[in-house]
Amino acid sequence: MGKFSPKADDAAFHPGEQALQERLGIRDRMAELGARVIRDHMPEQHRELFTKLPMLVIGATDPSGRPWATLLTGSPGFIRSPDPYHLEVTASPLPSDPVIRHLGIGADIGVLGLEPETRRRNRMNAVVIDAEAGRLTMKVKQSFGNCPQYIQKRRHRHLGKMGGQVAVRSLQQFDAASIGLLQSTDSFFICSLFDDGGDQPNRGVDVSHRGGLPGFIRVDDDRTLTFPDYAGNRFFSTLGNILLNPLTGLLVIDYTGGSLLYLTGSTEILWDTPERERFSGAERLLRFRLEEALLVSHALPLRWEFIEYSPQLVNSVRNNQT
Repeated sequence: MGKFSPKADDAAFHPGEQALQERLGIRDRMAELGARVIRDHMPEQHRELFTKLPMLVIGATDPSGRPWATLLTGSPGFIRSPDPYHLEVTASPLPSDPVIRHLGIGADIGVLGLEPETRRRNRMNAVVIDAEAGRLTMKVKQSFGNCPQYIQKRRHRHLGKMGGQVAVRSLQQFDAASIGLLQSTDSFFICSLFDDGGDQPNRGVDVSHRGGLPGFIRVDDDRTLTFPDYAGNRFFSTLGNILLNPLTGLLVIDYTGGSLLYLTGSTEILWDTPERERFSGAERLLRFRLEEALLVSHALPLRWEFIEYSPQLVNSVRNNQT
């Protein structure tokens, strides 16, 4: 790709994000856009969305520095924003959660608020400023909205308690149950991180959503996955992190049974591989290699009713088949 030197006016994006934007010839345009839409606070519509949610997606690192994507759940209102710069969550970690119970003051954290019913989503990079039993308070570092594409529409219901006997399995390779969930899912969440030792706002942990039609995750072997990267907002928050640091965490939700599959490992970007033709609509591929997995059965007090697939996904498949 050649040597790349970031501009001072690209402050919204770190060098990994800038390098990918440069590769596509859009760095100047994205620098201008980033300055307008990436904020150090939450606009009112973001604050309002968080208060409506029964679930909050979290990205963080464990004591060994490994990234994980995870969840906090509660009745709508368990998340509140006392002002545009802070978010407070009142909820206890789910059984066998790999990271939230370890978070302390000063920890970097990625936050995603997603409402499947409306396909609204907002992202935030933040730092923990208070952590006590059942309560987490974070301060915004960067806040921005995401478009609704690739989100499947679902309607949630709250059970009020766990939906069955919780069972936890630690895995070093995929078993039949985890492979079944990976091959049947239509979405997952990915946690990545960037840390160059500085104190700029784009340093920290990020968590984002990935959607596709069932089968879009390919299980290559008992420790390797390949999945597509579709056209997005060109911020490259996830891919920019992976370019500089391959450590990643994935989370797959069983929307009908309430189980969770947590994965941590590393991811590489596959650019011009012929394999891309096997994934309809993919701009590039990502390959994940597992270090550790946790499969937690019946972990969630939430269930979702499927309504419809993302129109962007359906149209993309149709266009690539004609």
